[in-house]
Amino acid sequence: MDKEIAKSDHVTQGQVAEDFDRFADSFEEIINQAVAFTGRDRAFYIQVKREHILRLAQRHFADLESLNVLDLGCGTGACHPGLKGRFGELHGVDVSSESIKLAAARYPFVRYSTYDGSRLPYGDGQFSIVFTICVMHHVPPPQWESFVAEAYRVTAPGGLMLVFENNPYNPLTQYFVQTCEIDKDAVLLRPAKLRRMFTAAGFTSVFTRTILSVPPAGGFLTRMDSVLGVLPFGAQYYLSATKKAF
Repeated sequence: MDKEIAKSDHVTQGQVAEDFDRFADSFEEIINQAVAFTGRDRAFYIQVKREHILRLAQRHFADLESLNVLDLGCGTGACHPGLKGRFGELHGVDVSSESIKLAAARYPFVRYSTYDGSRLPYGDGQFSIVFTICVMHHVPPPQWESFVAEAYRVTAPGGLMLVFENNPYNPLTQYFVQTCEIDKDAVLLRPAKLRRMFTAAGFTSVFTRTILSVPPAGGFLTRMDSVLGVLPFGAQYYLSATKKAF
């Protein structure tokens, strides 16, 4: 809690945007240096989460190609190449204008926008799926509830919300956050806290699972990682929630 208070005292959403503008060109290199001790690069971890997004989407919807999907806090769009053609429309939004410029130049099939970290530039219930990957720990804690409320607003009734976050109970994750320059002001969210926030916002069927308890490389280890997801050991975790249909 002390860290949350300290961060809320001196970090604003505008400063977060400025930091990510500054890191936009070197973001990939910084993350790869930070995760080098694991023997994997950032692309591996992005692929793991992308596979989870598609798996959970296919479990929830019969036809992905008709869906309107939002990547909330998309950064430079690292997740997007493997999602090309999988959805009807793929949108990305971020507070970092420099990151959005890079993403738009690389992935013209995605519809990109920027916003001020307050109100998203979309209509109510516009998206069948909203996902956000390792974003909330960069949001100043006083804005967590409004971030979740905006995600709820733009999610369609019956739609799916997916959140990926670093697991504060994993010592390797703690080491990564403490040594990565980009995460200097990060505040990790406990799964139980995240579940409470999304439930309070109105989402239903809210649950969390850890991932990356073992590197899910190959069928056996992927199944093993799924089995271990009910335990608090994974390096990261995801939250899945549904907006109740009217």
